[in-house]
Amino acid sequence: MSRLRNKGVDVSIFAHCLSTPMKSQTLLLRQLIAQGEHSQQDFKYKIDDAAKLAHSVSAFANTDGGRLLIGVRDDGSVHGVRSEEEIFMVHAAACKYCSPEPTVKFETLHVATAPHEGRQRTVVICTVMPYALRPVFALDADNRPTAYVRIADENIVVSPIHLAIWRQEQRLQGEAFADTDAERALLTALNQHPQGLTLNQLLRATAMPDLSRPAATTILARFIRFGLAQLLCRDRQWLLLPA
Repeated sequence: MSRLRNKGVDVSIFAHCLSTPMKSQTLLLRQLIAQGEHSQQDFKYKIDDAAKLAHSVSAFANTDGGRLLIGVRDDGSVHGVRSEEEIFMVHAAACKYCSPEPTVKFETLHVATAPHEGRQRTVVICTVMPYALRPVFALDADNRPTAYVRIADENIVVSPIHLAIWRQEQRLQGEAFADTDAERALLTALNQHPQGLTLNQLLRATAMPDLSRPAATTILARFIRFGLAQLLCRDRQWLLLPA
């Protein structure tokens, strides 16, 4: 336990978990695994790349939070973690490879895998709390920031429109429509293509060569915030549709 404390990991939940009977911990894990992978749960067989794991941490923090079951294979079978070093790698993903650093909590479950043989394995539950002032970026080896969101059981790179929405949400002043030519052109193009368009396709559909991508992104972010448009992920591609 002192090793975890020295690493800066929240250990308050560990003490509770260690005092819980193994039978109860096994039952809890089975209940979690039975849910499968979804928008707030991901299985990780093992951890060997903290930077890659940061994608999941970023996605959960930017969406509704979630948990990683570390030591569980994709098919739900329990493999267990090799050592506490895997816990430290999760913490490194949150601290070193995410910016800003989200709140991450850990608990360990000691579960029986062969009751008659007296064997047990350890699974780590890493809970990522939703971050209030999004985005949380995951940094790659070159410190290039990329933000993710969680869609179903996948981590998806955000659209520039997400970033614009989050920037606008953090502003204190209110915003209003100016009823500009650009706003009217974007709304018209959206309504003419109810099946959805990518941002680049939508820009071409407006037939306004002077409308820049950043300006359109800012307008579309307002449309989404005010319920005039929606952003939908289809086949890992972001599409804009009329509301």
